[in-house]
Amino acid sequence: MVQAAHKAARHLVRDFGEVEHLQVSVKGPGDFVSAADRRAEQILRQELARVRPGFAFLLEESGAVGADDADHRWIVDPLDGTTNFLHAVPHFAISIGLERHGELVAGVVYDPIKDELFCAEKGAGAYLNDRRLRVSRRGDLGHCLIGTGIPVLDWPGHGKGFARQLDRVSREVAGIRRLGTASLDLAYVAAGRFDGFWEYGLKAWDMAAGIVLVREAGGLIGRLEGDHDLLAEGTLVAANPAIYPRLGELLAVNL
Repeated sequence: MVQAAHKAARHLVRDFGEVEHLQVSVKGPGDFVSAADRRAEQILRQELARVRPGFAFLLEESGAVGADDADHRWIVDPLDGTTNFLHAVPHFAISIGLERHGELVAGVVYDPIKDELFCAEKGAGAYLNDRRLRVSRRGDLGHCLIGTGIPVLDWPGHGKGFARQLDRVSREVAGIRRLGTASLDLAYVAAGRFDGFWEYGLKAWDMAAGIVLVREAGGLIGRLEGDHDLLAEGTLVAANPAIYPRLGELLAVNL
């Protein structure tokens, strides 16, 4: 997983270097970035399939690939933070999750610009460039920094109570951040940079790897909908154990 991420990242970094120049063109960088996204996905698929040919895939661009009854499935986002990439904002990631018999067991989130590799395996802990990660220990929400996603355009958060959630949380925390890359938001919870995170309407490839990271770093993660299908559409909430219950209470408005 790490080798595949590094190989795809080399191409993304090179393509990112061209985006700033394309910003001023008449056509704009949209088509170029779409091609970069597809190219990165192709590399990841080829590299992962080469070493584990029997594994299925769930890919952002290509969808489901492989046998429906496969015991293992890669869940891949080749470019999480596409809007950041499109605007030459250096905050995006490659995300690879591994599911075994329906359970998430490993995850890699790689930020190629900062050269930060977050990885985790069930029962083996979470790491950032070989340094063991633990979620923060802050228990006072007034000292906490929380990540989220803000609905834009036709994003499904509209009409789902986000404004009320934002109002309630912002009244009790030190700060709220919207960085635009959910896989890194979850990695930041695992690393203790964020104390908590919530977002509505994420896709499986946005969060599969991050879920493993948060769990292995000692954090809690769940859904406001009350079930355990974390990869389904809904509101994902992650936080350190000290603030998780209170954050969930604040977010539990009529969605």
